Amino acid sequence: MRTIINQNRDPLDLPDLRNLGTILRILLAVNAMVFVAAVAGDTQWSAISDAWVQMSATVEPPLLVVLLALYALSPRLLAMPYAQGAASVLALSVTVVLGFNTILVATFGDVTTTTLLRRLLFALVITAALLYYFALRTKALSPAISEARLQALQARIRPHFLFNSINAVLSLIRREPKQAEEALEDLAELFRVLMRDNRQLAPLLDEVTLCKQYLGLEKLRLGERLCIEWHIDKMPEDALVPPLVLQPLLENAVYHGIEPSSAPGVIAINIFLRRGEVHAILRNPYQAGSRHKSGNRMALANIRERLALHFDAEAGLESKVNRESYEVHIRMPYRTVLQKGAHA
Repeated sequence: MRTIINQNRDPLDLPDLRNLGTILRILLAVNAMVFVAAVAGDTQWSAISDAWVQMSATVEPPLLVVLLALYALSPRLLAMPYAQGAASVLALSVTVVLGFNTILVATFGDVTTTTLLRRLLFALVITAALLYYFALRTKALSPAISEARLQALQARIRPHFLFNSINAVLSLIRREPKQAEEALEDLAELFRVLMRDNRQLAPLLDEVTLCKQYLGLEKLRLGERLCIEWHIDKMPEDALVPPLVLQPLLENAVYHGIEPSSAPGVIAINIFLRRGEVHAILRNPYQAGSRHKSGNRMALANIRERLALHFDAEAGLESKVNRESYEVHIRMPYRTVLQKGAHA
């Protein structure tokens, strides 16, 4: 019997070596290990701090070179079988350490064989420990647990989406039956998109099309009260994004910014590419003292978590209240290719 959620039967993959979260974890882990080594070597705090500084000065330059090399070689390493890729990473670490020590010997001539062996061993231990950590993290997060989490997060979106869409159509049935028929066709298409497997990344163009259909339904219900401004001439249509990353925000914009007022309100959507990142900025009228703030926070928390599951530290969501508007800013890495070992 086919399972709904994939099990952890896939072979291990190296982590995304170009992901900011991966790089930060490596830097923090290596510096923590250096500190532990400094503490193990001395008992007095003054001696520990001096030893830590000296060891860091020795470790940081080759570490940065290794990270740059891994960044450059990431596509090739990820294409390899896990064992071959891990062996390549270990070999790269040893090669860089040997290269730096060769430079130190040529410059200062004070690196003994014992010191060299100690540094090589330290590099191997750190690299092996990091590979083991990322292997455990991969098993813990992908695919079973993270897919289950994504499914749970998506499930929270569906009831609100369906309820509001049905209400939009119901408001037309008696007074505008022809429009109601067309709206039902759009609603059927929305349901089809909503009910498919939304754990994988999808083209940004599909998400924008979905949002236009949804706002079209809301426009039928709210009439002239709802004004929409699209600024998508610089949008990268092929960018891969989490499905339903914008629609819940537009739903909130309608619910919190348009419905409480009898006056017309503008929802502005600005999507563009800048410095290798996709930015989506949504603005809607701000109604002070809204009674539905908790629902808004839930939607924002939901999207933040889904962004983290897909992109780790490379994506983010910020919200702020301006003088007369509420603004949400989403930032995501520009990806057009499904990456090995990721949800995308």
